[in-house]
Amino acid sequence: MIKKAIRMTLLPGCEKEYEKRHQELWPEMKELLIAHGAKSYSIFFDRDTNFLFGYLEIENELVWEQVAETAVNQKWWHYMADIMETNPDDSPVTHKLYQVFDL
Repeated sequence: MIKKAIRMTLLPGCEKEYEKRHQELWPEMKELLIAHGAKSYSIFFDRDTNFLFGYLEIENELVWEQVAETAVNQKWWHYMADIMETNPDDSPVTHKLYQVFDL
């Protein structure tokens, strides 16, 4: 199992909307993540910084990377772009986190 973690930034005042959208995650988005090897995916929010911390466990890095190329994922990025820091293609600005401890 491959463990991955990322940091993203939520725009101020958008916490409730972000949570709502994820509680109503599109079935096709959930299916896409599972089909590309996500065994576990959690996102945590730091109210002091507006940082989002994503943690996921995947089976295969190459298969996982293909998620970004799918129409469903790109549609999700566009849907979320108004409440997050994003790149010009609407993908969230992400910062890879490096594991320093595991129990």
